Amino acid sequence: MTGTRARRTVASIAVSAALACGSACTAGEPPAAAPATSTPPRPTAPSSGPPALTGPSADALRAVERATGRAGSARVESTTVMGRELSLEAEGALGWRDDGLTGTLTITYTGGTTAETMRRLGTTAMEARYLPDAYYARVGDEFAERVGGRHWIKYVYEDLEDLGGGAGAGFADQMRNTTPNQAVKLLLTAGDVRRVGEETTRGRRTTHWSGTVGTETAQTVDIWVDDRDLLVKKVERGRTKTGELTQTAYYSDYGVTVSAQRPPAGDTTDFKELLRSQAG
Repeated sequence: MTGTRARRTVASIAVSAALACGSACTAGEPPAAAPATSTPPRPTAPSSGPPALTGPSADALRAVERATGRAGSARVESTTVMGRELSLEAEGALGWRDDGLTGTLTITYTGGTTAETMRRLGTTAMEARYLPDAYYARVGDEFAERVGGRHWIKYVYEDLEDLGGGAGAGFADQMRNTTPNQAVKLLLTAGDVRRVGEETTRGRRTTHWSGTVGTETAQTVDIWVDDRDLLVKKVERGRTKTGELTQTAYYSDYGVTVSAQRPPAGDTTDFKELLRSQAG
């Protein structure tokens, strides 16, 4: 592989890895892996769907949104399948406050074409750290050799917003909003929300809600809520350019202490630098 081609491959995979990590806990509009000369696609805004929900169902879901928001943090386990492109598992803890998102996830790539490419670059799992101003992804040694020996890729949210003449703004929002109450906000935009009934979820009694959001790329959102109005489980289903998207996430230990340290500057490369090398 030539130097130029190698740089472009690394930049492309860095985009795909970020998209995958950004989708690990909230699917939204699922992205396809980026080719070497592309920028991340902008998610479809939920507001393009049916009018916002009103009535008793809306009141119940808004109570869930408020309770989940007030909790401020939770442990997360999720599995995501993005068509033939990528499947992954994520586990860790996230915190959400007025100043932004913090936390750490371990993301394991379990299948798909992007996972195979990353495996050839020596990366089968990745640590993701969320801080209020930026998101950091740790790559393996072989991948790091192609980016100057540095193991961390830094994605500044403001920089992502500038991608592709504004096409990255929705992507940046998706990266910043990886919290369980985002699924409730999505569900509040659905015109067909229904209370499915009472179910047992991981040994806890929960209320199951379901609805369809979006229009051109409609997806179903299901949530299971406990007696404290906190999400226990979330399932999102939709379609990507490479097939069906399915994501299941479980939330527990609301209020858990969460922290994320900024990686050493000497072991970090900026995503914008990777894009410049791609252009070169």
